[in-house]
Amino acid sequence: MDNVNIKKILTFAGIALVLFLVFTAPDQAAGAVNGILGRLRDAAQAIITFVRSLFV
Repeated sequence: MDNVNIKKILTFAGIALVLFLVFTAPDQAAGAVNGILGRLRDAAQAIITFVRSLFV
């Protein structure tokens, strides 16, 4: 087996797991996505604040 096949298998397994979680526990999946997006938004805001403070 070469690395490309292993990559494909892991990718499909990851997608299957996400779909399984979305269909079996949609509220928890939505909460997890909201949490992740919130943290990404906070990180982006921190970077923006830092860059702005460099030029003030």
